Amino acid sequence: MFFYVRAKEHPDFQAGRGAASANVPTRFGLATRETDADWRDHVEALDGPPVKLRTEVTEERPKTILSFNKSPDVPFDRSINAYRGCEHGCVYCFARPTHAYHDLSPGLDFETKLFAKPNAADLLRKTLAKPKYRPAPIAMGTNTDPYQPIERRYRITRSVLEVCLEARHPVTITTKSDRVVQDIDLLEEMARLDLVAVAVSVTTLDPVLSGKLEPRCAAPVKRIAALGKLVEAGVPVHSSVSPIIPAITDEFMEGIVERVGALGVKSAGWIPLRLPHEVAPLFREWLDVHYPDRAGKVMSIVRSIRDGRENDPNFFSRMNPKGVWADLFRARFRVACKKAGIGKAKFELDCSKFRPPEVGGQMRLL
Repeated sequence: MFFYVRAKEHPDFQAGRGAASANVPTRFGLATRETDADWRDHVEALDGPPVKLRTEVTEERPKTILSFNKSPDVPFDRSINAYRGCEHGCVYCFARPTHAYHDLSPGLDFETKLFAKPNAADLLRKTLAKPKYRPAPIAMGTNTDPYQPIERRYRITRSVLEVCLEARHPVTITTKSDRVVQDIDLLEEMARLDLVAVAVSVTTLDPVLSGKLEPRCAAPVKRIAALGKLVEAGVPVHSSVSPIIPAITDEFMEGIVERVGALGVKSAGWIPLRLPHEVAPLFREWLDVHYPDRAGKVMSIVRSIRDGRENDPNFFSRMNPKGVWADLFRARFRVACKKAGIGKAKFELDCSKFRPPEVGGQMRLL
């Protein structure tokens, strides 16, 4: 009951969405809107309550599909994002600020106004066929989830995997969806060739909390089951317990590790909450809606592990929180993994089998 009372204080809040509103200050000075309370009541009296937000998908056809980076603290140098924006609606998602580049809100727009790239597989095929191309693992799911709900209709991720299998090109996948098992036929074959590794992120074991925090993700029990199915299929898997949100999700750390360990998962890791740019005010607003009683404590701990700031953007340290709380999380996670028989595996994917794919119906030269 208390939850709904708080939600009424945020007129833009909609159940089933992560962000409480579309209005969040941005680095680019985008226009914001504020609804007058009296006018809102007048409109609702005449027309009824506002229509529930629906997901809109815009198809775009980029000229390139591989993104390259030189970041020293991530284990890949290239990635593919089949979609921009993410319907999962995770309020903590560090990719939210990217929507501001397109004059869209990192808040509700990020999870309701999506972009799909139907020509992703064709672009990848042409890229891999270039004479100067040199293979290295392609990361999928580094920005937005490759298995978010619209993948069911577009199947862009599957088409990309089909090209990678044909070309014998290694891929890593990170997701919060059990939809990944729908491609288990491809993943199983790629695994036999040492071409794939999959990380499934589990944030909490509480479905109610998950519904508030990441409203359109697969339920935690489904994600854990997906890990088990991937293990049975022989696919190398990693359980990512992330993000760890102090005083919100950290209590589930040991339970998640225990459950995935019982399924045969041999690799696990955790990532602390990151609040870059517009994510910080969105997250504070989320706390005010759902956990006003502990909002101050949560943000105090966040600042304590980030040298007094809400976010640390620097290489290396952004993934390596400091302080007493950070040390406590590390110790707890290490003990939990030891009890569950889990380490942190380094997946060795094979680039030596790579063969440029066919383009335009032309056969490869052997």
